[in-house]
Amino acid sequence: MAQDEQIVEAGVHHFSKEEEWVKPEDPLLLERLEWFKDQKLGLMMHWGPYSQLGVVESWALSDEDADWSREGIDWETDGENLKREYFGLNRTFNPIRLQPEAWAKLAADSGFKYLLFTTKHHDGFCMWDTHTTDYRVTGPDCPFHAHKHADICRELFDAFRNEGLAVAAYFSKADWHTPYYWAPGMARGQTTWRGPSYDPAEYPWLWEQFVQFTHEQMNELLTRYGRIDVLWLDAGWVRSGGRVSQDIRLGEFVERARQTQPWLLAADRTVGGPYENIVTPEQAIPDRPMNIPWESCITLGTSFSFRYEDEYKSTRRLVHMLLEIVSKGGNLALNVGPQPDGRLPEGAVKRIKELGAWLEQYGEGIYGTRICDPYFTGEWAFTSKADHVYAFRLYPDEQTPVTAELVIPYAREGVAVEELGSKRRLEFERCGEGIKVQLSEADGWAAGEAPIAHAFRILTR
Repeated sequence: MAQDEQIVEAGVHHFSKEEEWVKPEDPLLLERLEWFKDQKLGLMMHWGPYSQLGVVESWALSDEDADWSREGIDWETDGENLKREYFGLNRTFNPIRLQPEAWAKLAADSGFKYLLFTTKHHDGFCMWDTHTTDYRVTGPDCPFHAHKHADICRELFDAFRNEGLAVAAYFSKADWHTPYYWAPGMARGQTTWRGPSYDPAEYPWLWEQFVQFTHEQMNELLTRYGRIDVLWLDAGWVRSGGRVSQDIRLGEFVERARQTQPWLLAADRTVGGPYENIVTPEQAIPDRPMNIPWESCITLGTSFSFRYEDEYKSTRRLVHMLLEIVSKGGNLALNVGPQPDGRLPEGAVKRIKELGAWLEQYGEGIYGTRICDPYFTGEWAFTSKADHVYAFRLYPDEQTPVTAELVIPYAREGVAVEELGSKRRLEFERCGEGIKVQLSEADGWAAGEAPIAHAFRILTR
């Protein structure tokens, strides 16, 4: 496989190795990375005109990715017609039921700490009032352009900041709409792939137009839309080297942006180097803990984009997923695809609220914590903060037997064991396998239904 194909398979990105992570030298960036590691839970949103079709975002436009990306597209077999239809979706995108403040309040009330929003996916449609193209949500061809919330990025960023949440701006370095990237009349003809339709080395003047176009778009987001905490960059094939070298001089841009937003973190995903401050596994959790800043972006349903009658993960699965990620040192960016009318799906809202209710009771063992041996065993998850170690016993389903006696596999000494969510101290003793605790019936062990998890606070001194 060529390196570009290894970066993304069936739309899912691989992630950089821990040992290749480059530690920043700037003390402020190091401080911000510690801040990022404290957050633990972000709300990710893939949204654009493609939500009207209920299909995967952008990828169906790439002929080389058609074998998987056009699954479920049963109304059109001709690739060129499909591309015309897709690119014309801006003419019908009209999410008049959008309520930015309601989204932000839901996120804040449910324990989310930051928003990660798709300002532009690979298809090139801009969800902000850019001056670089008419292919935007405020463009004259988009019926939503006259709405009070038409500049969607501004409305969402402001609403989430007002609720105390940070903002991460997703931005695709590729752009399949602009003629500076997929240029008509080039050697590749009508057959598209995820990269440019020409070799930038053979057409440096055209590539420079794309670089300037890309810099200007990112500059708009970072100068006109308030504080941005993370510039989250997708399309890892847009880089030096690879199938064709695509140098957009990212470092030049980020360093310039940090002159006005010095706290800015960059996530140039899968590329490595000094501008991949955060490593971003996708639809996956690393096998082992990573002692670097990282974030798994995982869907609440089956797709990043909105899908009609989607199936959402159970609250139990969401909590267990969060516990595994946090115990291995990461954050969870939980993705929800909004509906084309501007609402969040009811099933997604229900799950978000249920996750929030669990976090309200047990979030002490999540937020602001760091990794702690033995990390994640499958049955147990561990975190630590100050003089406390938090141990979570995970129950895979409601039918799992629960006993009055549990052995926490924690090898170090503890001076007390408390039930997390209360200050009730439990009887405990050291044993060969760890710390043996006795539950009372108030812990729910005899209720006949296993909880999502039992949670304990171990005082280490």
